[in-house]
Amino acid sequence: MVWTKEDYVISTDRKKLDIVFIHSFLTKSYWAEGITHAIIEKSIKNSLCFGVFHLDKQVGFAQVVTDKVIFGYLMNVFIIAPYRGRGLSKWLMHCILDHPDISGLRAMMLATRDAHGLYARYGFKPLPDPSVFMRRESARRKGSSY
Repeated sequence: MVWTKEDYVISTDRKKLDIVFIHSFLTKSYWAEGITHAIIEKSIKNSLCFGVFHLDKQVGFAQVVTDKVIFGYLMNVFIIAPYRGRGLSKWLMHCILDHPDISGLRAMMLATRDAHGLYARYGFKPLPDPSVFMRRESARRKGSSY
């Protein structure tokens, strides 16, 4: 799918994604610091991805890991600093939530340290009872970078 707005495009075409750009940003982020290029590549291959472009230059990204019926996990959402404050993250969220493959999901989750206000605008709330959720990390991941 493709959405356009002035000189900007949001596309779900994986062929348009600049994986070097995405990796460069994510490996320096607080949530994916040190992630390898190979892991990013495999992750993109196995999820619904949204690239944000300005005049054919990629300036943002998001992905949803989903079964396209019941559940989705929104992750790796970013707009690079020079393009922030232009409403791109809000437009990106609108496009993600309106995508026909995921607009009817029973639940979508995400994790964030610093963008609660953005996501709250789109109906995301803290978990009502986080004690019912559990997490398992692989031994390979514990205490090390990707």
